[in-house]
Amino acid sequence: MGDFENKEREEVFSKKVRAGKRTYFFDVKATRSNDYYITITESKKRFEDGQFIKHKIFLYKEDFEKFAEGLTDVVNYIKSNQEVIEKRYEPNFDDAYAEEADGRSKDDFSF
Repeated sequence: MGDFENKEREEVFSKKVRAGKRTYFFDVKATRSNDYYITITESKKRFEDGQFIKHKIFLYKEDFEKFAEGLTDVVNYIKSNQEVIEKRYEPNFDDAYAEEADGRSKDDFSF
């Protein structure tokens, strides 16, 4: 087994979210022991040279609850203390008008 195989884990599920000039990738991957974890990648094209700059975090299942709690807290703080103007972006062809069984958009997160 080479180094490349050790670094690249099996991708189980992936979700791409375009948000203005940034794109976020939420990837579920599996370890060798088949434990799932999430990688969240922010990708943004640098204006000067056209290069894509990527930032990545790894989120392990034992941290999901605390991470979601912290994210909810900071989003609620911003909503309570500053007017949030929601920008509307053109939907990605893959994501356009996707709905769950209850009629909500599958990307409708309420914080």
